[in-house]
Amino acid sequence: MSTREAAATTEAQEPGSRIKSSSPRQIPVVGVVTEDEEAQHTFKPMDLNRVIKLLEETDKDDLEEKQIKSVKKLMECYQNGFPLRDLAQIFKILNLCAGKIENQPRFIESAYNILKLCGLPFLKKKASDEITYAEDTANSIALLGDLMKIPSSELRIQICYQQASSSYKIQMAEVGGLAKTMVLSLALLENQLVEKLWVLKVLQHLSTSEVNCTLMMEAQAASGICVHLNDPDPSGQLLFRSSEILWNLLEKTSKEEIIQQLSNLECLLTLKEVFKNLFMRSFSHYDRQLRNDILVITTIIAQNPGAPMIESGFTRDLILFATFNEVKSQNPLIKGLKLSNCYEDFELKKLLFNIIVILSKDLPTVQLLIDGKVLLALFTYVKKPEKHKIIEWSAAQYEELQLHAIATLSSLAPLLIEEYMLYQGNARVLAFLEWCESEEAFFSHGNSFHGTGGRGNKFAQMRYSLRLLRAMVYLEDETINEDLCEKGTIQQLTGIFKNIIKSNDKEEAIVLEIQSDILLILSGLCEDHVPRKEIFGTEGVDIILHVMKTDPKKLQSGLGYNVLLFSTLDSIWCCILGCYPLEDYFLEKEGIFLLLDLLALNQKKFCNLILGIMVEFCDNPKTTAHVNAWRGKKGQTAASLLIKLWRKEEEELGVKRDKHGKIIDTKKPLFTSFQEEQKIIPLPANCPTIAVMDVAENIRAKIYAVLGKLDFENLPGLSAEDFVTLCIIHRYLDFKIGEIWNEIYEEIKLEKLRPVTTDKKILETITTASENIGKMVASLQSEMIESQARQDVQNEQKVYAKIQATHKQRELANKSWQNFLARTSNAKTLKKAKRLQEKAIESSRYNEQPPNTIFHQTDIKGLNTTVLSGRVVTVESTPARLMGGPLADTDIALKKLPIRGGALQRVKAVKTVDEPKKSIPT
Repeated sequence: MSTREAAATTEAQEPGSRIKSSSPRQIPVVGVVTEDEEAQHTFKPMDLNRVIKLLEETDKDDLEEKQIKSVKKLMECYQNGFPLRDLAQIFKILNLCAGKIENQPRFIESAYNILKLCGLPFLKKKASDEITYAEDTANSIALLGDLMKIPSSELRIQICYQQASSSYKIQMAEVGGLAKTMVLSLALLENQLVEKLWVLKVLQHLSTSEVNCTLMMEAQAASGICVHLNDPDPSGQLLFRSSEILWNLLEKTSKEEIIQQLSNLECLLTLKEVFKNLFMRSFSHYDRQLRNDILVITTIIAQNPGAPMIESGFTRDLILFATFNEVKSQNPLIKGLKLSNCYEDFELKKLLFNIIVILSKDLPTVQLLIDGKVLLALFTYVKKPEKHKIIEWSAAQYEELQLHAIATLSSLAPLLIEEYMLYQGNARVLAFLEWCESEEAFFSHGNSFHGTGGRGNKFAQMRYSLRLLRAMVYLEDETINEDLCEKGTIQQLTGIFKNIIKSNDKEEAIVLEIQSDILLILSGLCEDHVPRKEIFGTEGVDIILHVMKTDPKKLQSGLGYNVLLFSTLDSIWCCILGCYPLEDYFLEKEGIFLLLDLLALNQKKFCNLILGIMVEFCDNPKTTAHVNAWRGKKGQTAASLLIKLWRKEEEELGVKRDKHGKIIDTKKPLFTSFQEEQKIIPLPANCPTIAVMDVAENIRAKIYAVLGKLDFENLPGLSAEDFVTLCIIHRYLDFKIGEIWNEIYEEIKLEKLRPVTTDKKILETITTASENIGKMVASLQSEMIESQARQDVQNEQKVYAKIQATHKQRELANKSWQNFLARTSNAKTLKKAKRLQEKAIESSRYNEQPPNTIFHQTDIKGLNTTVLSGRVVTVESTPARLMGGPLADTDIALKKLPIRGGALQRVKAVKTVDEPKKSIPT
């Protein structure tokens, strides 16, 4: 609160010529004096019980003089302060003196002197005295509130004065409930300003404690103080201290209870008069701060719908004060009024905008807003800054007020549609948006809450203008939407979005919010309206595709990508679906692939919306090919992805399945854990049952619809587990119908109705058929699981056979190597192997030779090796007379043919006739 730091303009002089500090919060922190300090003060002990007994006597002639003398002696004895151990007796003496004042006024001085000594620190002999005598101390201090009933101004002021001397005493005051008695004492001080100010000062100090604030709340302090805010007080302390107490009560205790106490006609009338007086004569910094504080308190009260703001006339005055600068009025209240550009007046303007929004939540206020031409006043800010025009605000202040005004319009305009259209609201906002998009030089300060992210650019203005348009479009008022479309809003917003994409601005959060709002506005305009979707066109589809290609990692950044993606999916639903040219373009640009990529992220918050879009897209015959062509990570197909989502959804819903995904309960194959917990209760025909609500509350129905449109029979890339789950999905509709019939049957039983024989048989037949379908699916699943188990065994056997073949090959290789080693190390073994080799070669030759053939010897005589002798084989040439084969007339017969692992290469022929031999590399 601003006035918390301000001192009161004047202060009452305290007793004993002590002047109170100018700051109300400077409480001296004086501890309780310890035993060592007490030892320094020498005083003669006094019999307090004797004094009490003397004061209780009433039948002696000179008794009054003796009693007063004994009290004076007591003061001399305890001139350095009262010990904690004697405090209970001292306050009993004080109470006896106070009781005698009415008939013996001389005791006022005695009571006054005792109270004066109470302002000194209490003395303690032991460190534990504070705890030991805490109860006595609390009860003693609480007694001070009761002493306020004594009709003595001097005594009351002294009671109030001594309270601020020790934190220990304030702590004891909390325990003793002093704050409550001080609040109640205000009723005794209606026409005694000085004493009232002293009590308010005490309450101001006490209200810094939550405990004391609670006690004050119980005593109805808020309403009791508020109704006297406008009481005459030349010093101004009453209003300052009272508003400070109200602030502390709102901050440190139950806000709702304090608002309830202040929400009465008397309090609001008082606040209204105080605010008007301060508004009319706010000449000083202090007055303007106090005026703003009163307005903030009023704003808090206005949040209570039951507060009689309209009945008190406060609402009408506040609307007048909020708009008198922008809209001319003949009301005498504002004649000659003018706000300066000082900080307090600037804050006042923003507070008035704020309270109008709060007041507008009460529908009867709407007519007052119309009468006050509030929308017209706010629209004066919806325009580009005019150069060389003198305004009462600085550039930074005007920018902040402009943003605040547009934000206020977002709340008020939907309530005042006729006025919005009367003042050409759409045209004004679109023209302002055009300026926001233009490259006209403008330096935004971005200092305020509303200007966040808009420093040095026009993004803040664009953001709040789009919020206003979004609020109007969401009304689904065809007049407004038609007017927007006629003014080219769809093309303008699409262009703004494209320009933002190109700009790559650093203010990421505000840019994402702007993009989200643009897509939401376009969705609202195009929904269920094909001609507007055609205006949206391929350019609009392109910006949607651009957003869908966003890096998935950014979805976790917290900057607003999630909101943008939701807006994008909504725009697909509203701006593309239902317009076949745009659907085809979306498919051509691989939009379905992008949707499935998002679905594969497995983020639950997107799945439902994406699947809904997929269901609608599958009505397009071109969609199936795109869905089947999609491949995710590790070659995952769309069908496999959908079945995986089904299993995860059922796991989260608590559906009973065995480890293979097989149905366990054939009577209730789709039942979730929630459905198991809820008992079936009879419902009216227009209320959906739990089984029906289950369809809308999870994604199983949408997965069934998508797979059904893809054809259950020819889904690629499915595993055995997928096929087991697919059996359930295929029969989802049958199971759900049976589930609903079962609910009907159970409701009939609960209602104790007896259906006719035919109906009973039909119901039993339906439930039996549903259970049989469950058994059939379970049987089919068992067959699939067994078949897969057999297939797994066969695959395992094949793997083992392959392993065995590998081991056998290794054994043969080892044996071959051992034979080779034996041949190289043993001559007999080598000769034996050679003979076997020659025998094998000989047995492999033809026994009969064709006629007219020449046999060429391929082995070299005299070699004792069993391996090839070299890489060159000598082949004898065929005599020219015998050349008559198929190659006789070609150049190949006499050429060298190099063999290098690839195709044959042609080389130049060597022209020799009698060359006996040719060498061919092998």
